[in-house]
Amino acid sequence: MMNEVMEHYLDAVEAEMRAVVCAPTPEVHDFYAYLHYHLGWTDEQLRPVKGRAGKRLRPLFCLLSCAACGGDWQRALPAAAAVELLHNFSLVHDDIEDSDATRRGRPTLWRLWSLPQALNAGDALFALAHQALLRLTERGVPAENVVAAVEILDRTCLRLTEGQFLDIGFEGRTGVSVEEYLQMIAGKTAALVAASCELGALVAAAPQARSALLCAFGHHLGLAFQVQDDLLGLWGDPAVTGKPVGADLLRRKKTLPLVHGLTHSPALRALLAQPELSPADCARALELLEATGSHAWAQEQAEEYMRQALAALDAADLRTPAADSLRGLALGLLNRSR
Repeated sequence: MMNEVMEHYLDAVEAEMRAVVCAPTPEVHDFYAYLHYHLGWTDEQLRPVKGRAGKRLRPLFCLLSCAACGGDWQRALPAAAAVELLHNFSLVHDDIEDSDATRRGRPTLWRLWSLPQALNAGDALFALAHQALLRLTERGVPAENVVAAVEILDRTCLRLTEGQFLDIGFEGRTGVSVEEYLQMIAGKTAALVAASCELGALVAAAPQARSALLCAFGHHLGLAFQVQDDLLGLWGDPAVTGKPVGADLLRRKKTLPLVHGLTHSPALRALLAQPELSPADCARALELLEATGSHAWAQEQAEEYMRQALAALDAADLRTPAADSLRGLALGLLNRSR
């Protein structure tokens, strides 16, 4: 039953997003088709396809938070669409900044239609996220709450870009502390998950204390999600994750297992100090990470952040089926394979 409800929510989010991401004139049809491609709605020849790209987790947390607080989840659809569009804005720019040629098993937007056009497309998704959010007024959300929602979205975007700034800067450093890493992912990943839950509570007109607890739930869940993503990036099955083995290591990307391993293994520090890394070097680095216990330690951290997330959800005292769905969705993220 929960899966059926989720699919119903996701179908509604897709419809809301499509209503926003549409070409206003024939002259810019292909430009909007680029956006449709990134969102999973067209193929490389810009032909319509069925399905969607990505998990659409953030809009789900927005809608479920609204329903869990006793609100009408359909009123929150503009906010759910906004957080997903903002997320995809960050992904388009992230692919450019990381020189990633593929995402979700398909060529990235910049690889197909040039870096300048991809930058332009990412900027458009940023603007469209705001246009989507303003559609809250059409759902009867009070003007002061819409203004508050815009402030949340803009604050979140700043946190995203701050986190990305730190992430890029870490790649050129040999030493990064766990505290610095956590500050980075609090912006790059956790901020948008927290905002998704906070926006849902806002649309439901939840009390401030309850809204804050849902925001804390999203924050800690975002930390757990990112650490799990770090683990999958190193030890996940490429056929399932869609990420090449060792891609993060080759870029010297400071994921949590690597931050821990570099702190505890001089051999790993020496290996990653080499100007070039081969596939054999990557395999050796993974062996060293296992030897330092970095794999198990990072998994324990992900589980602890999940415990903190669920504690915040429990403290919100939401006795609704949607609250149970929030818990189930969160727990599923910790056991995912991609």
